[in-house]
Amino acid sequence: MTVRHDRADAMRRRRFLTNAALGGATIIGATALGGLDAEAAFAAEPSLDPAIAKSTFVEGRITGITGSILEVTGSNGGHSRVQMTNVTSVWKVRATTAEVIEVGDGLYARGVKMPDGTVAADAVWVNIVNLDTQIRGIAKNRLHLAHGQHELVGHVAPDASASYAGRALTSDLSRLRIGQSAQVLGAWRPSDNSVDVVRISVGH
Repeated sequence: MTVRHDRADAMRRRRFLTNAALGGATIIGATALGGLDAEAAFAAEPSLDPAIAKSTFVEGRITGITGSILEVTGSNGGHSRVQMTNVTSVWKVRATTAEVIEVGDGLYARGVKMPDGTVAADAVWVNIVNLDTQIRGIAKNRLHLAHGQHELVGHVAPDASASYAGRALTSDLSRLRIGQSAQVLGAWRPSDNSVDVVRISVGH
């Protein structure tokens, strides 16, 4: 894809997003407008619009849901309002819909700031985590991980993938070993403080 195409896509996404936030007509599916891969949440994503230096990001816990508005308390204590639109992409372990979002979930959103301060979300990642861990135990469909001073359980998602020493992703998790340092990309489960493991990288 060329730079010209990238810019055209970005402008199209922003226009669709703005229209949707302002009550525009139904538009095409959100994921068709841009990637929702979990790694995109942590990537140095270019702005949705070349005329804007940076996209707006919101992070924190969801403290209330009113219609299409998510009330979010940030880790710094600040408050944000995130508007879901019909072009907002939602990730919660995998691509899904806004109906799965719950009060108490963690949120990481990327979008465009509207005149009233609300952020119209282009993409929302729910409970996403990116952890540096060490593998302490391996069981069927489960990993025991150490993250800093904390022990946590990693539930291996059915479609989880692994990367060994920077190589291509594979569904073969059989080469994971106890004692390996591992980067875990997944989703936090607020109910028991465990995580769903979506992607695990070792040997980097």
